[in-house]
Parts: sequence; structure tokens; C-alpha cells
Amino acid sequence: MFNPQEEPLPPPPPPRGFYIHGDVGTGKTMLMDMFYSHVDNGRKKRVHFNSFMLDIHKRIHRRKQCTPQRRLGKMFTYDPISPVAMEISNETCVLCFDEFQVTDIADAMILKQLFETLFRTGVVVVATSNRPPDDLYKNGLQRDAFLPFINVLKEYCLPMGIDSGVDYRRLDLPSAGKIYYLTREPDAEAFMDTLFHELAVRQNNVTGPRVLTVQGRELRLEKTCGTIADCTFKELCDRPVGASDYLEMAQAFDTVFIRHVPMLTLTLKDQARRFITLIDNFYDNKVSATDAPLDRLFVHSGGEDDRDRMLLDDLGLSGDAGDRLSLFTAEEEIFAFQRTVSRLTEMQTEMYWTQGDRSSTTHTQRGSQ
Repeated sequence: MFNPQEEPLPPPPPPRGFYIHGDVGTGKTMLMDMFYSHVDNGRKKRVHFNSFMLDIHKRIHRRKQCTPQRRLGKMFTYDPISPVAMEISNETCVLCFDEFQVTDIADAMILKQLFETLFRTGVVVVATSNRPPDDLYKNGLQRDAFLPFINVLKEYCLPMGIDSGVDYRRLDLPSAGKIYYLTREPDAEAFMDTLFHELAVRQNNVTGPRVLTVQGRELRLEKTCGTIADCTFKELCDRPVGASDYLEMAQAFDTVFIRHVPMLTLTLKDQARRFITLIDNFYDNKVSATDAPLDRLFVHSGGEDDRDRMLLDDLGLSGDAGDRLSLFTAEEEIFAFQRTVSRLTEMQTEMYWTQGDRSSTTHTQRGSQ
């Protein structure tokens, strides 16, 4: 019998989320698509993990800017991470991440506190990743400080491996025609010029430079027309640009030409990392063209280059200590590039171009796997 004087029972705990991991092209995004479309909740949110962390750092910066200044002679400390997590939990109760990965030490050091607060306030997390939980931030700097986060993640999210040994993006699908051109091919530049002109004619706009504002900075692109950008690899990957710049481009353009993509070796390690990030953020847009066959776009000989060797010496590292650092082994780049090549392969299919057509819709960005 119900006694009105008894305290009401606490609400049941939220269900555990899922952490879906597997090799490239094995269907993780398809599962996420199906799950997210069937979640009947107005407070659900799906976001690329890279975009999520950019937003987190913006919120942290904004809160720090609004805190009182330190008074002379008095210590004043303020930790904005938990309040930011509370902001997120007030906005959503189901948080879906595409491509959960940790490569940045600034992210790695705040994830445990951030996600502990999210989980304790009832947020359910569903994520896809190429890495099993125990391999996150593998070989990263100060990884020992990151390891407690892995335990938190596995406590609140059930790991689910779906490796099938098949990259479904590489299956024979109808081609969308010739999308990639090799610079050494005769008239390759002329083909690219013609294709740009054909697309630009439909834009009802003028061709010229365009400046995008990204977090208070200016990103200048020399050749654009409406929602089309004609860029070179150097323009996009040889200067200090990153995920936020590529995300802004993805919002502004639905077709991006990338000319003169070199064969990416360890001597171009920084550029290779940027190119990986670029493709990750352009995956739901149309990207053309490359200078090397996709299966030979990234080449790693297995050793360090001279810059790596000099940096090892400067840091006083040698032997096993240096070998464990992904900075010198390029393990993270090789792993990520498998995903990049898989995505570029899918970008050649008619299905990708048809599903990715944004010409009659508003520009949206959705991270995919």
C-alpha cells in the first residue's frame, strides 16, 4: 500500500550507451544512422567528435573570459570544465558522436572530468570509432593521465566491435564518372578548368577570392564561385589551418576542388595530418581531385626522417622511448589514412554524389564514419 509520507523512489538510472568500434567501412555509420533516426526525443544531438571538442574549448574559453580577474595577493582558481558539461547536459540527453578519436593532448587531459559530469547528469552517449576503447590516444603524450577516462567510458558505454573484414565502401558501386585526375595525365588541368567552369555557370555568381571568418581569424581562398571553391593542396594543407577552418568551408561550399595533391610521405607529415582532417570534415561534401592513385597516396617507409631524428636528439629520447611516440612512428597517421582512402573511394560513387547533393537544401554538416 502506498504511504504518502514515504519519500518517492528515485528515478531509474539512464541506460548505458554504446561505443561501436571497427575497421574502416564496416557499417558503423549505417548503424548510427538507423539508431539516431529512431530515437524519439527532441533533446538528441549528433555531432562529429572533432566538432564537439572544438565547441567545448570555445565554451571553456568563454567562461574563463567572464570570470573575475585575479586579485593582487590572492589566489583565484576557476575550473570551467564541469560547468560546461552541465551546459551540455541541459541541452541534450542523448549525445551521438561520429568518429570518436583522441589525438590532441588538450582534449585528452579534460575528457575524464567532462564525461564524468555528463554521465552523472544522465546524458546517454552513443559513439562510433575506428579504435577500441583501450587503444584511444595510443602512444599519446602523458597517456597515463588519460587512462582513467577509458575506465569511465567503458563503465557508461558498452563497447561493441563489428569488424567484418570487409570495407563496404570499396565494393563495386556505380561510378559517378571521372572525379579524380592525375596531374601527369595530358590535359588534366584543362579538364579541371572545364569542370569548374561548367559548375560555376550554374551558380549565377562571379568568380573571385573569398574570405571566411573562423574564430576571429580570416581564411582567404583565392578562387571561388558561389558554393564552389577551387583550391590547391598547398592552399589548404601547407599553412596553419585546422578542423575549424575546414568545418567553416564545409558550411560555405558544397563542392571543393583540390589540385596538386602530392604523394604524402613522412617528410610531409604535418600536411598529411591536415589532409586527413580535411577529408574527415568534407566527407559529406564533394571533393575532387588527387595526384596519386588512392592506394599509394600515403607512403611510409617504416623509419624516421631526418627532422624526427633531430627532434629525438633534442628531446634526449632514444631507443624504446622514442619508438613509442606516434610522432615518430607515424602509426596514428597510417591508421587514420586508411579511413581517408576508404572515404575518398566512396566519394567516387554515384550514390555518394546523389545523397550528398545539397544544391536544393540548406548547408548542413554531419560527421560520418
